[in-house]
Amino acid sequence: MIDFHLEPRSGVAPYMQLVHQVQQALRLGMLTVGDQLPTVKQVVAKVAINPNTVLKAYRELERQGLVAPKPGRGTFVTATLAGDDLDAHAALRAGLDQWIARARAAGLADDAIRALFDTTMRRTAQEP
Repeated sequence: MIDFHLEPRSGVAPYMQLVHQVQQALRLGMLTVGDQLPTVKQVVAKVAINPNTVLKAYRELERQGLVAPKPGRGTFVTATLAGDDLDAHAALRAGLDQWIARARAAGLADDAIRALFDTTMRRTAQEP
């Protein structure tokens, strides 16, 4: 089951943070078709958020065709975003873990690591 968290200083609306986290879990195969999302009550207890915010996130995921509510049972994943490259994820994640450890050892804070990663991603996406 997904473990939601919120980044108050991210500048992204809380409901969209939840949506993005579900989308990422679907892309990485951490959530698959048939999996149940946490109940609104569970999310509220975990991240101290307004229940309407959680409902808004779940409605957005439903609008995207990724989840569907089952009355009295919960909200369930109905589609995946994972590609055929899931087997490569473990090795890539291990390499990324090592890279992050080296960045932290070099004294970079998480915000600086994210900035370095994001700018490098943008730059390499523009290269031929």
